[in-house]
Amino acid sequence: MLFRRLQRSAQLLSVQCVPCRGRSSAVSPAERTPPTDVFRTSECNPDSHTEDHEAQFYTIPSEKVRAIFPHGLPRRFQLQCSTFSETSIMVRSPALELIRYLRATDFSQPTLRYLLYGKVGTGKSLSLCHVLHYCHSQGWLIVHLPDAHVLVKNCKELMASSHRPDRWDQPLEACVWLKNFRASNEHFLSQVVTRQRYVWSKREATEAGRPLGEVVDQGLNRVKTSSDVVGVVLKELKAQSGGGAYRLLVSVDGVNALWGRSTIKREDKSAVSPEELTLIHNFRKLLRNDWSRLELVTDVHVCVTLW
Repeated sequence: MLFRRLQRSAQLLSVQCVPCRGRSSAVSPAERTPPTDVFRTSECNPDSHTEDHEAQFYTIPSEKVRAIFPHGLPRRFQLQCSTFSETSIMVRSPALELIRYLRATDFSQPTLRYLLYGKVGTGKSLSLCHVLHYCHSQGWLIVHLPDAHVLVKNCKELMASSHRPDRWDQPLEACVWLKNFRASNEHFLSQVVTRQRYVWSKREATEAGRPLGEVVDQGLNRVKTSSDVVGVVLKELKAQSGGGAYRLLVSVDGVNALWGRSTIKREDKSAVSPEELTLIHNFRKLLRNDWSRLELVTDVHVCVTLW
C-alpha cells in the first residue's frame, strides 16, 4: 500500500514539472547571462570605462602590473591578488569622475589639484590606482609616492644631510623611490635633460645637458646622495613641466602624512620633526601650486597609526 502511494506521488510530481521544463527550454543559451558578467567587465582599457562599468571589476594583465605599479599595490589588496592570482580593480564613481576631469584638462592653466577623501576602506587608494593606470596608458610621466606615511615612521637609516646641516636624509627610502621612478618612467629619462650643473662631491658632478637618467643613477650608485638626488629630479621636472614635451601626474597616497607627526628619533633619542626630513621637504615643495602642465592627485588616510 505504501509503495502504491509513493508511485502515485512520483507520477503527480513528474506531471507538475513538465510545464517548468518547457518554460526553461524556451530561453536560448545565448540569452542566458553568465553570473560573472554581473560584477566583471571585459573592458580592460581605463580610457574606455564609463558609468556603465561602475561597480564592476576589470583585470589588469599581469605583464602590465609591474610596469604600472613597480612600488607594488596596497598591502591588503596585494594579498588578495596573490590569493586569486589576478589583479582586478573595481571601477568606482570617483575614479571615473577624476579621469573625466584629467581628459578635459587645459594645460595652459595653473595646476589643478584633486583630493580623494572618505571613510576608511571605501577605496581611495584603489581609485588612485585606477587613475594611475589611466595616465600610464596615455603615456604620462608619473611621479608617485605610494605611501607617504613610510617617510615619517621609524626609518632604517637616518643621516645628517651634507647639503643642509639642519636637515636629515633617509637614503634607503630615497633609493627605493628612485628605483620605482626609473621603472615606471624609463623612456622619459633619456628625453629630459638637466638645466644646470650639480656637484655631488669633490670628484663627482653632473653637467648641464645630461639625461635625467644619469642623475637617477647617481642616487642609486651613491646611496649617500640619494635624498638630494630625489630633490634634483623633482626640481628638474618642475622646471621643465611647461615645455609641453610630456604630461605629468603627481600622486601621493596618504598626503596628510606630509604634515603629520613623526616617530623618527636621533641617536640621542630626540624627536625629528617632519620639516627636518629632506624627502618631506622636497615633496611638500612639489605640492605647491606654482607650476603648470601638471595634474596633482592625492588621497587622505583618516586613521593612521605610527610606530
